[in-house]
Amino acid sequence: MSDSTGAKQSNLPKQRKLGRLMHYLVSNAYSFTVGVMGFVHATLMIIFLIADVMPLVYFNILSVVVYIFCFMLCRFGHILPVYASVIIEVTVYTVLSTYFVGLKCGTYCFLFSIIPIIIYFGSSLFKGRKRWSVILMLVLNFLTFMILYIRFAPVEPVYDVSPVIRMVLVIFSAFAMVFATMFYNAMYIYSSENAVNILQQKNRQLSIDAHEDTLTSLLNRRGFLPLIQELMGRKTKHFCIAFCDLDDFKVVNDSYGHEAGDEVLKHITKLIRKELPGCDICRWGGEEFVILMRDYDLQVATAKVEHLRRSIEDNPTSFFSNKIYVTTTIGLEEYSEKYANPEDIIKVADARMYYGKQHGKNILIYEDL
Repeated sequence: MSDSTGAKQSNLPKQRKLGRLMHYLVSNAYSFTVGVMGFVHATLMIIFLIADVMPLVYFNILSVVVYIFCFMLCRFGHILPVYASVIIEVTVYTVLSTYFVGLKCGTYCFLFSIIPIIIYFGSSLFKGRKRWSVILMLVLNFLTFMILYIRFAPVEPVYDVSPVIRMVLVIFSAFAMVFATMFYNAMYIYSSENAVNILQQKNRQLSIDAHEDTLTSLLNRRGFLPLIQELMGRKTKHFCIAFCDLDDFKVVNDSYGHEAGDEVLKHITKLIRKELPGCDICRWGGEEFVILMRDYDLQVATAKVEHLRRSIEDNPTSFFSNKIYVTTTIGLEEYSEKYANPEDIIKVADARMYYGKQHGKNILIYEDL
């Protein structure tokens, strides 16, 4: 194993942990946001208490209470009031803090810190024309900053805090702005990539479903016919088609119910896979199965399919306390160049199966009679 491969494998647990963390944060984004906002205002309360700016101490106490209430709203799924409360509270705090301690303390940065919140949450809360409300809130956010800057730039603040407190407020406010920008961008990137991954998985599943039968996981007609077409294009010398139909399957559904019928179909699928490994199997419809036997001539295919018929006859399906016995009638045909398309050879095998149905059932027909 190369060093690069080993390094990639060693990073997988870290990537999974990071993925789980991001998934948790995205799933609990509102609760996390109000929790962080409550912590921020609790910190600001302490800073302003040290600075003896009591109006802002009281306001931050009120803000903490608001975010506790918002956290409870998140638990009950009332998101829009939480969204509005965050924007209003931060805007009011910015105006009051600028009035009391001035622009030089940098508390206006909190206006910019909620821009990612406005966009990230607004894009999921509002649809259609209502998304213009996000643009409106961004415009109002910028106008608030402009008014604050023009109004308070030449004005002395009410409280002249110490240089140390001013520096702490500037750093703390700038950190809140940078953290919010980085965090919600990371959340948006993860959500977008996760949405793309989910869509790709759904597309892959749709592609599988388009070619597979849901109940038995066998190929359906859309997935099966191109395999025969490919072999015919290669001018392969030997392959055979077996068309199987379970006898009196309606009686099974009527007697035991459709759930039992489904179990029978899954049981028959297992038997076919066991008796004919490597063959391509198609659930043609209802209780009909078509089997592509690659590299089989008619003689070998006849022996194999006859053994399959007996295996189905001798191995009942266990359904709760019941043993459900079924039999099958099979038509078999070998490919030759006279067949122009897959449907032609399948029709011959189907016709032989139908002949067997008319002449006793539970039989293999491999030639025209």
